[in-house]
Amino acid sequence: MSTSATSGGASEQSNASGGVPQTPDEPEMSVRTAFAGMRRVADVVFRAGCPDCRGRFELGAGALRLAIGASSKTTFYSFTCPECGALVRKPAGERVVELLTGGGVRTLRLHSTL
Repeated sequence: MSTSATSGGASEQSNASGGVPQTPDEPEMSVRTAFAGMRRVADVVFRAGCPDCRGRFELGAGALRLAIGASSKTTFYSFTCPECGALVRKPAGERVVELLTGGGVRTLRLHSTL
């Protein structure tokens, strides 16, 4: 899954190339850091695929749902395939959760009652 986002304007934190500067202590930029200082996020699009019809398409944040559970087995995202109508549910690792939440996907936290 990949994502793209556009900003409503340049941020004070941006460097000359338009990115957020990284420090030597931070070798990889997080999604939160990448979105820091943005005034507005518009047209966030996620690429997805359907395992049933093998369709490949782009979905807006409103078409996806993210459920975060207590383990990796209970953390997933879901959507309805726009081509065949199948309900698709896929596991969401840490990076996918970060991308989806940073892109404005609605999130449901699952709690255990133990």
